[in-house]
Amino acid sequence: MSSARLLSLLSLLQTPREWPGRELADRLDVSLRTVRRDVDRLRDLGYPVRATMGNTGGYRLVAGKAMPPLLLDDEEAVAIAVGLRSAAGHAVAGIEEASVRALTKLEQVLPGRLRQRVGALGRATEPLLTWNEPTVDPAVLSGLAAAVGERVRFTYRDEERLVEPHKLVSAGRRWYLVAFDDDRDDWRVFRVDRLGPVRPTDVRVAPRTLPAPDAAAFVTSRLSEITPVHRAVATLHAPHDTLAGRVGDTPEALTALDAGTCRLDGHTDTVEFLARRLLSLGCEFEVHEPPELIAHLAALAGRAGRAAGLRGGSDIAAG
Repeated sequence: MSSARLLSLLSLLQTPREWPGRELADRLDVSLRTVRRDVDRLRDLGYPVRATMGNTGGYRLVAGKAMPPLLLDDEEAVAIAVGLRSAAGHAVAGIEEASVRALTKLEQVLPGRLRQRVGALGRATEPLLTWNEPTVDPAVLSGLAAAVGERVRFTYRDEERLVEPHKLVSAGRRWYLVAFDDDRDDWRVFRVDRLGPVRPTDVRVAPRTLPAPDAAAFVTSRLSEITPVHRAVATLHAPHDTLAGRVGDTPEALTALDAGTCRLDGHTDTVEFLARRLLSLGCEFEVHEPPELIAHLAALAGRAGRAAGLRGGSDIAAG
């Protein structure tokens, strides 16, 4: 039995509504028989799942009951701890504090041997500080996730939109909503940090077929169409192993020229972000293209030089 599927089922049942078995099966991409078996498993774990019969019947959790924890094996407990510790790196407002609270509760119920492993993991790791980016309200994320299969309204770029949420896609610094836009009769990608409050309409809709293999592929294709992409080529004076994973859109974008020099040949959506990333590497570099990146670095150099009291910043080279 899949623990991930069991967690997904429990998450759905915790919303205050009745869930028809067929809808749960569609959401989880399993058979009705598997749904019934998973519901029985939740009951075995102590979750009070009530089933009602009839056309409007289905499954729901009984309100007001104490919820026992899911049983976790050693690997699952450590995996959850790792996920909670790394959650602070995601652009979700307040997730760092929520993750700390959840991790504290988890450690309180772990057996001694696992508590030691999780504690050792925390002492041995340190998060890498990320650039300040727009954050996403977790209530918006959960509201969109619960609204899959129905229409919702929200404002986006000062426009009222009526859409059918399909999937949420996490792309590092950004969260995107893939949805069918009813007013435009077409699929759209929305940046979640730019959404206004999500307002349910309580109108259920049949699932639509996404014109892509999956939501992630759809987001990738749409962003490549609407986002200006610059090819970035630069020589970096540092060993490949030191810079791997810190710059470039893909691992293949960074190649070693010799023991102490690398070549960056990749793409970026904004020259501002790549300039900050290059300057944060702590090594010398020369940018060969695009000219927009060279100009932006020159402007940064001028400001830095003036801040340091140099002659109009002219004593600082842009690289």
